[in-house]
Amino acid sequence: MYLQGDLQVVFDALYHMGVIDPVLDMDWNEALDEMASFRDNFLKILEVVNQKQDLSELMRSLEKFDDKSLGYLAMEVAREFADFHSRELVH
Repeated sequence: MYLQGDLQVVFDALYHMGVIDPVLDMDWNEALDEMASFRDNFLKILEVVNQKQDLSELMRSLEKFDDKSLGYLAMEVAREFADFHSRELVH
């Protein structure tokens, strides 16, 4: 399952929730290795994100998840943004 919809809305929600800054300070290699053990929770969070595109509604829904899962979501948003921008540069 992949993120769908407006990545900027997801980023804004995570930023307003205070998730982005701690993720920037993390060791992403270590975190991504651990991510496999959070797969079920991560799939649930993706499902919520893909259903909600209103910022305040998305934030209310994301508050139900733990910090680690939200951090993984922030990393996935960053990867999706990077992938989008790399495709944009190629064309």
